[in-house]
Amino acid sequence: QVQLVESGGGLVQAGGSLRLSCAASGGIFSAYTMGWFRQAPGKEREFVAASRWSGDSTHYSDSVKGRFTISRDNAENAVYLQMDNLKPEDTAVYYCAASRKYYSSTNMYAAVGAFDYWGQGTQVTVSS
Repeated sequence: QVQLVESGGGLVQAGGSLRLSCAASGGIFSAYTMGWFRQAPGKEREFVAASRWSGDSTHYSDSVKGRFTISRDNAENAVYLQMDNLKPEDTAVYYCAASRKYYSSTNMYAAVGAFDYWGQGTQVTVSS
């Protein structure tokens, strides 16, 4: 029912920036908590950031806090991940995700199992 399509990945040098976009369709976008995850080769899928329906409650992994910013535009059915001061260890496939579950604390969305719908991923490569 819900389709998520990521875009904006690419190759960037360490210290550079990228902005990822996720376009959603087929659901009531404003009802979903939206998240970003990433998966590097040989690693498990890792939580990056999440934003609740209104966008005024967010949660970040410690590894990206202060460098990445999640935002959403419910009118445009889109969620974004602004990535600044990128590091080689940020290299991964980045996935957009949507959750139809309600949790009282935003940090509870840090688990892969909290999300119901996933995009296909977009590659981010950071060179040293």
